[in-house]
Amino acid sequence: MSQADDTQQKLAPLRARIDQLDARLVALLNERAAVVVEVGQIKRAGGEAVPIYAPDREHAVLEAVRKHNQGPLPDRCLEAIWRELMSGSFALERPLRIGYLGPPGSFSHLAAQRKFGASVEYDELTDFPAIFDAVARGHADYGLIPIENSTHGGVTASLDCFLDTEARICAETLVAIHHNLLSRIPLEQIKKVYSHPQALGQCRKWLASQLPHAELCDAASSSQATQIAAKETAQGGVGGAAAIGSTLSSRLYDVPILFDNIEDNPNNTTRFSVIGRQSPKPTGDDKTSIVFTTEHRAGALTDVLNVFRDHDLNLARLAERPSQRENWTYYFFIDLLGHADDAKVADAIAEARKHCLQLTVLGSFPRATEVL
Repeated sequence: MSQADDTQQKLAPLRARIDQLDARLVALLNERAAVVVEVGQIKRAGGEAVPIYAPDREHAVLEAVRKHNQGPLPDRCLEAIWRELMSGSFALERPLRIGYLGPPGSFSHLAAQRKFGASVEYDELTDFPAIFDAVARGHADYGLIPIENSTHGGVTASLDCFLDTEARICAETLVAIHHNLLSRIPLEQIKKVYSHPQALGQCRKWLASQLPHAELCDAASSSQATQIAAKETAQGGVGGAAAIGSTLSSRLYDVPILFDNIEDNPNNTTRFSVIGRQSPKPTGDDKTSIVFTTEHRAGALTDVLNVFRDHDLNLARLAERPSQRENWTYYFFIDLLGHADDAKVADAIAEARKHCLQLTVLGSFPRATEVL
């Protein structure tokens, strides 16, 4: 018997066992799906008061998966499987529609797929205000909005949209962002590099080193940048265009990857907010986002921040944006640890409101800890 035949003989019973386990898994998954159908019937009977997607329930399910996992599969693998299971469950209960910054292939599209899976409906929208409007009008169930990047900081265009909307933050997700230089022409022929300003900023050192003379051109999204580069190089390289984009946009628009992972920070991560029309229940590990404005006087901001300090609440983030209504006045965004329904948080918000001209709770949601 040859060594190859001996190997196949040893593998045969193991593969047979895997086939048997697969059959059991399929049966169990469909048994789970049958329960999901019953859940969907109850939710639909409850109307809008019972949302199909419940971030607090998602948090509890994934926590249980991690708790039950004894290996050898890593938690990350099981979480990905269960996210896809939950995506299929949404489709069985009622198909969800998720709005994201298009065109297809953008990092927002990639993040939405990692968060909600392959079984929901996706709606590509032209800009951030369009996503907020679609959610507020009920044309989309949820929207995915980039909030801040670990390298380049806050996404100001999305923060501004929170100043005038009825949409609320109901979840967040952390997504690893790896940028790629996409082009149909060699590096030495590239004269322009298109991408979203955030992507260009996250790759600034690499671009300065490898393409110091190239013009950096803003695009509405990284996927639109890929489309532009594809169009400008369709005639054999005329225009000398390249784009910074995702592996997904490379596949969708048939623009090869010349260099991958060109981000300046190898741990480059973007935090996305999921916006909807309802806030989830407390999980015990939550965040609350607030926006407020104060009088234009010395110590006004300190008075507000001291309220949260005195209530022993940890602020995870503080950002400011011009009010856009009066020069030299600002809105302040904070994320604090805790849920708005927690007594300590509710008391602090009530007291802070006394020091503000305006204070709005943008939502309470489970704190994201895992990077997708």
